[in-house]
Amino acid sequence: SSETFWTTTGMFPQEFIIGFPKCVKISKVAIQCYLVRTLRIERSVSKDPVDFEECIEKDLQHTEGQLQMEEFPLPDFQATYLRFIIKSAFDHFVSVHRVMAEGT
Repeated sequence: SSETFWTTTGMFPQEFIIGFPKCVKISKVAIQCYLVRTLRIERSVSKDPVDFEECIEKDLQHTEGQLQMEEFPLPDFQATYLRFIIKSAFDHFVSVHRVMAEGT
């Protein structure tokens, strides 16, 4: 539900990690968020959430009063864990409403 969300505590960077039951092949990641300026996505193929490597970093467009919706195509991409790092924001607090990963 886009009515529920995770919010930051006010200082940056902020991060959260999503884990999969095993290493999966991901073709696309999408995120719905609010007031995020710079977002980095990292991956780990380890059994534990360690040894992350940067996959993509992007400056998002500011959309006043609307959720930001960004899609990241990731061809031939495998991960056991995804780490999302919000490096900077357009305000003191940001929110993440939905993260979607497509693949097999």
